[in-house]
Amino acid sequence: MLISSAEFVISSTHYKDCPPADKPEYAFLGRSNVGKSSLINMLTGYGKLAKTSATPGKTQLINHFLINGSWYLADLPGFGFAKVSKKMRHNWEKMIRNYLLNRENLVCTFLLVDSRHEPQKNDLENMEWFGNQGLPFVVIFTKADKMGNSTLQSNIAIYRKKLSELWDPLPQMIITSAETKAGRDEILNFIAQYNKEFQKT
Repeated sequence: MLISSAEFVISSTHYKDCPPADKPEYAFLGRSNVGKSSLINMLTGYGKLAKTSATPGKTQLINHFLINGSWYLADLPGFGFAKVSKKMRHNWEKMIRNYLLNRENLVCTFLLVDSRHEPQKNDLENMEWFGNQGLPFVVIFTKADKMGNSTLQSNIAIYRKKLSELWDPLPQMIITSAETKAGRDEILNFIAQYNKEFQKT
C-alpha cells in the first residue's frame, strides 16, 4: 500500500464523538513511551503526523487521522508509567475501553510492546482482555533496531513462550523499527487486505 495522504481529523474524549463509522479503522495502543507516535509517523511517511515526546503520556485523547481518504488510523492514549494522577489514568482506561467495545468500524487494534523488555504484566493483561472480549488484535514489537538480532530473537522467543500459556494459536506478531522501517510493508499490507474485506460487508 502506498500512502498518498494523511490528515488529522479530530481528537475525542468519547467514542460517540469520533468520525462517522463509515470507513475501516485501525487503532494503535501501547504502554507510554513504547514508540507509538514514531511508528505511526513511519507508517504514514508524515514525520509530524503524531506528536512524539520523551515524556510518557503525550497522547491524552483519541486522535483520528484519515489515510488516503479511505481509512482511519486511531492513535490511543498510552498506559503504564505516564506521570498523571490515578484518576486520570482511570479515565483514560475507561475512555479507551468504551471506544474499543463500541466503535463499530474498528477492524483491528495494533498492540505495541517494546521488544527490548520481557513480557510486562499490563501488556499481558491487555491481550487477555482483548481475547476475553473477542476483539481482534496484532502484537507489534517496536524498537527492534535498539539491540542485536540475537538479543531481539531471544526476547521474541520469551514472549512467544509466555503467550503460549494462554493462546493457541498465538496472536499474529510483527517486528518493527521506526528507524529502519522494518515491518512497515507488513502492517500496511495487513491493512490493505482487511480494507478489501470491509468493503465487501
